[in-house]
Amino acid sequence: MRHLMRHTVLAGLAASLVGVSLVSSALAAPGCLDGRRKIQEASALRYQARQEARLGNHDRVCDTLDEIGDRYHEAQDAFEECGADIVSIDLRSELRSLRAAKQVNRCD
Repeated sequence: MRHLMRHTVLAGLAASLVGVSLVSSALAAPGCLDGRRKIQEASALRYQARQEARLGNHDRVCDTLDEIGDRYHEAQDAFEECGADIVSIDLRSELRSLRAAKQVNRCD
């Protein structure tokens, strides 16, 4: 049951970032490219976290969730610098979802 709950939270985190990815893809300003790259890195790390959760590797899941948080913060800073504040605001909700995933996985 707990494994299913962890997987559900990680899947929810992945699904919620789809909207942010679409918005960030629409940003063509060269200064926003770094933010878009950081979001793509976070997406790849989310996939990795789901795989680690599936394998039951708790420590790796927590480490990967921490890395995802780092990428979100870096993306948020990059978007604020290039003037895409709306994407920065959307990332705040992603960070809240990430905190929930950490709680479910007992990472904090």
